[in-house]
Amino acid sequence: MDPVFYGHQMEPIGGSIADFSNARRGDSDDKAKEIEDLKHRVDEIFQNVDKLERRVTEVDQFYLEMNKKQQTASKTSSVVKEKTRKDMSQALKAAARRFTARGSSSKRMQELMRQFGTILRQITQHKWAWPFMQPVDVKGLGLDDYYEVIDKPMDFSTIKNQMEAKDGTGYKTVREICADVRLVFKNAMKYNEERSDVHVMANTLLGKFEEKWLQFLPKVTEEERRREEEEAEAQLGMQLAQEAAHAKMARDLSNELYELDMHLEELKEAVVKKCRKMSTEEKRKLGAALTRLSPEDLTKALEIVAQNNPAFQATAQEVDLDIDAQSQSTLWRLKFFVKDALEAQGNAAGSGGGNTNARTNNNNNNNNNNNSKRKREICDAIAKTAKKRSKKPSS
Repeated sequence: MDPVFYGHQMEPIGGSIADFSNARRGDSDDKAKEIEDLKHRVDEIFQNVDKLERRVTEVDQFYLEMNKKQQTASKTSSVVKEKTRKDMSQALKAAARRFTARGSSSKRMQELMRQFGTILRQITQHKWAWPFMQPVDVKGLGLDDYYEVIDKPMDFSTIKNQMEAKDGTGYKTVREICADVRLVFKNAMKYNEERSDVHVMANTLLGKFEEKWLQFLPKVTEEERRREEEEAEAQLGMQLAQEAAHAKMARDLSNELYELDMHLEELKEAVVKKCRKMSTEEKRKLGAALTRLSPEDLTKALEIVAQNNPAFQATAQEVDLDIDAQSQSTLWRLKFFVKDALEAQGNAAGSGGGNTNARTNNNNNNNNNNNSKRKREICDAIAKTAKKRSKKPSS
C-alpha cells in the first residue's frame, strides 16, 4: 500500500465530515447521529489500516531477513543451487518428502553401525582385547591417580551399551563410535608406560582398528554426503514453504487493502453527498490556489481529478482543467487537498530559518527551471478556461 496515496484518500474524509458538521450545525439530532456514525466508520477504517500495516511490516521483515541470509551465505551446496532453479511446486514437493528422507537416512546410518559392529567384534575377540572390555577397576587396582591422568575413561562394554541404547542417548553417527574406540586405547597408552604390556597391547589393537577403519571410511563419507544433501534439500523446502506462506499473506493483504479502499471510496461519496454545493467564488479561489501548489502537489491534485474522470489526462503535456465541469465530489476533494498541501508548504518554509531560506531559494531556482514549464501550462489552461466562461453571454 502506497502511504502517500492513501493519505490523499483519507484526508478529504476528515475534512468533509468537519465541513458537513459545520454546514449542518443546528440540524436535528438525527443529523448529529449520522455524523457520529460516519466518524465511527472512519475510526474503524483507520484501525484496520493500522492492523494491515503491522502485517505488511511482518512480510517485509521476512523478505529482508531472507535477502540478508542469501547475501551472507558464502557457501551453498550444489543441491541447493539445483533446487533453486526448479519451480515452486517441485520445491514444495521436496519439502513434503523431507520427513521420509530423514527416516531413510536414519535407517542407512543404523545399517552402517551394524556393519561397524562387525569391526568391533573382530577387535574385541582378539586375544589382547581383554584388558579393555570392562571399566578400569581403579579402586581394586589401587590406581589413586587414574582420574588425575585420564579425563574421560572408556571401555568396550560402555561402547556396546551406548550402541544398543533405545532412549535416544546412544550414538548418532559411526564417527562417534570410532572416537570412543580410539579413546579406549589412547587412555591405556597414556596411563601405562610405553614398555608395559597394556601399552603395547593397546598400541597394537589401535593399529589394527585404524586399518579396518580406513577400509570402512568411504562408506561413512558417502553417507555423510547424502545426509548433507538431504538436509540442504529439507532446509530449502522449509524456506520455500515459508516463502509460499508469506506470498499468500501478501496476496491476502492486497485483497484486504483493495476492499478497504473500496470502503473508503463509498464513505467519501457518502460524506460528499452531504456537503453543500461549492459556490462560484469558492471555485475561483480553488483555481487560484491550484497555481500556488508545488509541481509535485499539483501533479497529485490532477490525479484526484483523473480519478473521477478517466478521460482526463493528468500526465499530458497540455492540460485543460475546467473547474466548473468537475463534480462536487472532485471539487471538495481538491479543496481539502489544496488546503492541506498549502499549509504543509507554509510550515516547511517557516521552520527552516535564514540558512534554510537561502538554500530553499537556490533549490527553487533550480527546480523552477525544470518544473515551472508544466506548471505554467496547467495554470494557463485553468486561466484560459475561466476566460472562456467570462466571454459567455449572461443568461
